[in-house]
Amino acid sequence: MTFRYQNDNLFCDGTDLATIASSVGTPCYVYSADAILEAWRAYDAAFGDLSHLVCYAVKANSNLAILKLLAEAGSGFDIVSGGELFRVLKAGGDPKKIVFSGVGKTEGEIELALQSGIGTFNCESEGELAVIDAVAGRLGLTAEFSLRVNPDVNADTHPYISTGLRDHKFGIDITDAPAIYGRARAFQNLRAAGVSCHIGSQILDYSPILEAADKVLTLIENLQKDGHAIRHIDLGGGLGIAYKDGDDAPSIATFIADLRGRVERAGLTITIEPGRSIVGNAGALLTKVLYLKQSPSKHFVVIDAAMNDLIRPALYKAHHNIRPLKTTGGSLVADVVGPVCETGDFLARDRELPAVKPGDLLAVESAGAYGFVQASNYNSRPRPAEVLVEGETWRVVRARETWEDLIRGE
Repeated sequence: MTFRYQNDNLFCDGTDLATIASSVGTPCYVYSADAILEAWRAYDAAFGDLSHLVCYAVKANSNLAILKLLAEAGSGFDIVSGGELFRVLKAGGDPKKIVFSGVGKTEGEIELALQSGIGTFNCESEGELAVIDAVAGRLGLTAEFSLRVNPDVNADTHPYISTGLRDHKFGIDITDAPAIYGRARAFQNLRAAGVSCHIGSQILDYSPILEAADKVLTLIENLQKDGHAIRHIDLGGGLGIAYKDGDDAPSIATFIADLRGRVERAGLTITIEPGRSIVGNAGALLTKVLYLKQSPSKHFVVIDAAMNDLIRPALYKAHHNIRPLKTTGGSLVADVVGPVCETGDFLARDRELPAVKPGDLLAVESAGAYGFVQASNYNSRPRPAEVLVEGETWRVVRARETWEDLIRGE
């Protein structure tokens, strides 16, 4: 377990979190290098000798130190912007192991990707195919691509992070794919190499992913019969994690075994793009209690972290466990709120907590994914520091922003 109590103090691996908070200040994000590598290796090992590529989804957490950690482990990367490509290359990622996804790639981003020698594009429209062909032709290159197909499978997750239904902006309807692959033969600078699919995020019952995989495998079989040299299948990411005590997160090994059994028979290379399940439970947001406040109907615990630091509770009504860095007796039921001037600025509502007091330090857990990457400067608040724990040592991997940073460029 990454975050656990030792002698009443909350530790991340071998490091006392209070030591970090005292040195770096709050709010700050803390990540476990060991937990990140353990999760990535669980995916990689589960595939065994099947030809595969585990591409970490950079959008989950794009800190350079984390990208470097994964690059050195041999990870590929799933990117959705030119900025993410820039980060991966700066971190030492292998361009040939980069998959460029996303519905709105610009010509400039496509040119940078081609010049960098990325592995493949996951394309989401015929218009995108035409642009990639034109840019590749101008550069004298050939671009490999997969169409991202939309299998109309319900991922049974939050509607904002479900991506596999016909009314979503993502992908191409799976029934239209054969005709589009056929028309793509006319492009002189493109080569169809695979088929891609991603149906959503924070999926706790992965049977919809298997349903989507079966549909994509049937499509690939038909494309191959039609003469397309399809060599790989990309089934995206989306595997969920346990945010609440008692939640059952899917086993990575079991999930991959179920996928492997399907793909082995087809003789394809498989790519997957996990993000949350690699970094989510490896991170926590440390914060300090500022005030206790009581209204006629509620208790409030006012902290120095806010929705600009971690927007998931306000945006998705997401649950994050909150624990004190030092155990304490008693309990209270309260809303945990930040200083931002929005009623929606909360990290928990009607939550039973230990009886904390001003000055106490708290850990908002399972914050390694979609935490800092979605942080903002709303209310002119500097973004938090980020810290990477490596066993009993730790280091700041992103300095806390200053007020001067807030106006840089203005």
